[in-house]
Amino acid sequence: MAAYDYKKEYKHLYSPKTQPSIVQVEPAKFVAVRGMGNPNDENGTYKQAVGILYALSYTIRMSSKRGHAIEGFFEYTVPPLEGLWWMENEAETIDYSNKEGFCWIAMIRLPEFVTEEVFNWAKEEAARKKKLDTGCAELFLLDEGLCVQCMHLGSYDDEPETVASMDRFLEENGYRNDFSESRRHHEIYLNDPRRTAPEKLKTVIRHPAAKKI
Repeated sequence: MAAYDYKKEYKHLYSPKTQPSIVQVEPAKFVAVRGMGNPNDENGTYKQAVGILYALSYTIRMSSKRGHAIEGFFEYTVPPLEGLWWMENEAETIDYSNKEGFCWIAMIRLPEFVTEEVFNWAKEEAARKKKLDTGCAELFLLDEGLCVQCMHLGSYDDEPETVASMDRFLEENGYRNDFSESRRHHEIYLNDPRRTAPEKLKTVIRHPAAKKI
């Protein structure tokens, strides 16, 4: 039996078109790490956070092969890296030229069977086996609800063009952006930037939306 693949089962969330569209996003669990600063810094906190996310994700994914039984476990493919992004003291506007000013929550989706108990076991197991400090990782529930999203093709630095098209779509169709402290600029990374040319990168960009009154 093939492993459960969230990208295939939730195509409406992971494979949008290159034209903006409205989507209703179901609540989902994530392993998450919060931080600030430039994600491109080789020795920065973002890259450390990503390492912790993958360590925990694969600890849970491989648990059955290591003799640790988890109630409700099923074989699955680890979903792609995602991130929520904003600037300190600014809910809506992201200054792409000021990467040092980024605030972020880096995250990877988790299966529904992951409970607090399972998560805490994974943190302890990854810390022991990988010699990592996993204390910063949290079990994070994201409930986005109504959103606008679009597939961005190309460099991350060119995202403002796609965001502008999303803003126009909302305005033309009776919607508005609905950013807040709990609803952020959301990106889903479908390629590994270390192995993919910038012009071939695929990134889902998602923004919270609301109907205009």
